Amino acid sequence: MKHLIVIMGVAASGKSTIASKLSEAEGWKYLEGDEFHPEANVEKMTGGTPLTNKDREAWIDAMAEAVREYETGTVILSCSALNDFVRTRLIEGCACSVHWVYLQVSRKELTRRMQARENHFMKETMLDSQLAAMKPPEYCLRINGDQSVETVLDDVKRALRGALSNPLPQ
Repeated sequence: MKHLIVIMGVAASGKSTIASKLSEAEGWKYLEGDEFHPEANVEKMTGGTPLTNKDREAWIDAMAEAVREYETGTVILSCSALNDFVRTRLIEGCACSVHWVYLQVSRKELTRRMQARENHFMKETMLDSQLAAMKPPEYCLRINGDQSVETVLDDVKRALRGALSNPLPQ
């Protein structure tokens, strides 16, 4: 059986950092969700325009296709997964067991992180739209993302140990 673990949250929540470190620590395949955005989406976000669900379709489908390439094992995906539309389409496209890990980060910390980032298409001006769009799933592992990377990673590993032995409803 294949498991997909989605490290989710708004921009600057630490999704990519935690997902890549988890992948490295556990030996699981890692997919960076931002790499699957069509150029039109990147241009739109760079210009400060939030994506619509229609805009997200090709992005979600590309991520699902990449996950399907792996027949067994565990795949880690860093992806905002802001709403039910994204999550449902991803579940349907991947056809595997999906576990959601939601990194909850305070607005103050998100702002600090966004201001410190260089050369990223998601600018601080997009934070409000990300926070407004975020609707975490009922069944997810909620992790305090305000903590150090090491602490967040340890919390994610601990939460996943329980979830992978007792899968959460999707």
